[in-house]
Amino acid sequence: MKLFIGAMALVALAGCSTPSDLLRGAPELSATTKKSPKAYALCVYPSWQDYRSSSVMSETTDGYRIVAGSEMNGQTDDVLDIKRSSSGSSVKLYQRMAWQQLGRGDLKESFNSCL
Repeated sequence: MKLFIGAMALVALAGCSTPSDLLRGAPELSATTKKSPKAYALCVYPSWQDYRSSSVMSETTDGYRIVAGSEMNGQTDDVLDIKRSSSGSSVKLYQRMAWQQLGRGDLKESFNSCL
């Protein structure tokens, strides 16, 4: 019984994620674009709002970041990190459960179409 409770606690903790947690891992997609970080962020943001109306776009010191999370459990599910580069922008998409793409197709589509 103790083993079962310990395993359940570990599973519960493993499910928690913040934007920082996702950014420590490998990105699901990465690319470069000649667009400025602001132009790229404004292009993809409507798709993120359609995916999750609570998506937040914020300016960072070197670009923009868009974050989408689950309202039910307070976890971060998706982060798009857009950084200024010498030729435009470097963009990276991080996803908590990358294998689960139900409802996320528009995020990847906008990622590519806005390049």
